[in-house]
Parts: sequence; C-alpha cells; structure tokens
Amino acid sequence: MSTARDALEAATDALRAAGVESPRLDAEVLLAEATGAPRAAILASPETPIDSVATRAYAEFVRRRLRREPVAYITGRKGFRRIELLVDRRVLIPRPETELLVELAVELQPGSVLDVGTGSGAVALAIADELPKARVVATDIYPDVLEAASTNIARLGAEGRVGLAQGSLVAGSFDLLVANLPYVTERDWRGLEPELRDWEPRGALTPGPTGLEAIDSLLGELSLSPSTSARAIGLEVGEGQSELVADLVRRAGFALVEIRSDLAGIGRVVAGYAEAS
Repeated sequence: MSTARDALEAATDALRAAGVESPRLDAEVLLAEATGAPRAAILASPETPIDSVATRAYAEFVRRRLRREPVAYITGRKGFRRIELLVDRRVLIPRPETELLVELAVELQPGSVLDVGTGSGAVALAIADELPKARVVATDIYPDVLEAASTNIARLGAEGRVGLAQGSLVAGSFDLLVANLPYVTERDWRGLEPELRDWEPRGALTPGPTGLEAIDSLLGELSLSPSTSARAIGLEVGEGQSELVADLVRRAGFALVEIRSDLAGIGRVVAGYAEAS
C-alpha cells in the first residue's frame, strides 16, 4: 500500500513531464479529492497509507489531468469569491480576473443587476451573496448553460434572489449590467493552452475573428432596446481590448467610462456610467 508521499511524488513527476503548469498543486488537490481528506491533512501526514479504492480513483484523476483536462472539471467544483460552484464542460471555469465585475457591483451597491452570459452563474451568485438586498437577473442564450446555472442557484439556496432568463437582455431598468462575454480572437484561440482550447466550451471563449463581436452586439442591442436600460455597465475584456471597448461603450451612450486593471496590470474591465458623477 503506497503512502500519500509516494502517490504525490509519482503524480507530480508525471504531470510535470506532460507540461502541466502547476504539477504539485494539482497532484495535491486531486489526491484530496480521491481520498476525501483535506489537502492540509494530507500534507501534514505524508506517510499516511492510501487504500486501494482511493489509489484507483487517484490514478484515474491523474490520467484525466495528463490529458490536460482542467482540475475543476475533474473535481466538478470551483471556488469563486465566497462561494463554491459546480462546473462541467457546459460552462467556463470561473477565473480570478472575473471577480473585478463583482468588485464593481460591491462598490456601486446597485439595487438591481442584470448579468448577461451568466455561464455557471458565478458573477450573479457572487453578487447576490455579497449584496443580499440586490435584485439579480442572469441570462444566457444556451439552455444547457442555464441548466448548469440553475443547479448552482438551487445548491446555494438563491432561488429567491437570482432569476434566470434565456437570451441576452430582459425588459426592465437595471442599476448595473455586467457581462463576461466571449472575447478571445479566433487566432488567439488556436494558441490557447490545451486546458482551454480542448476542454472549455469554444462558444464561451471566442465570438469570431476580432474577439469583439459579442460585446459589440450586446451594446448595440442595449442602445436600440426600448424596454431595457442600465445606469451603469461593466464588461470583462481581453488583453489589448480595453480602449476599443471603452470607445464602444461611449458610443452606446454611457457618459463616463473607466478601465479597471487586474493584478497583472491588464485592462480587464470596462465600466460605463450613464451619468457622470
């Protein structure tokens, strides 16, 4: 019977050879998942024997990771802000930079929020969690994605605080509209790491050649909609796109526009306000 140390060392070596970016961390997370023990407990007692059931489960997890399947799809879960979401190949895995949209909402304290292209429901649910008085509506164009979001809403007990609708815009006046729409160009998509290119839904990553098609379409729809309005908007964008999107937001009628950078210094969120303060 192998020990935790043996299992971790073997898995780490294999993952490193396969080009996985964080082989040791991934090996630890997957071993915790296979054994059902906290990662901290495994690291504190590396000589703990691993039984045959956990050994088989771990071997399968590692094989999946060697094929570059993301860890979050293997475990089926991903933490985001203060919540944990169920994720699978229907939805993008939430990323730290998307938290900027939630931070914008927390700063503005909106009474109503529309989350367009909700995916797993990460942004909508995090906003509802941190702003319990806000009315949140989340939309997506794909029925299977809405099913994934609905599962997370039910799991987190947020049925009364987060509504779902198929499409993009819904009728109403919202204090804040947020969206993490696909923005990767076709050329950049081909060069993405395998975890993204081969596993995560392509339609949630790239909208077309320029990467701006989905954002441009949303802003155009919002500008022309007689039934939907937003006092403020927050859009996640890709590297090098912030100034272009800022111009689109201005053209959509938002008087004041700002660019918020992520921890890497990349302009990641374009925020627009209907009235300059």
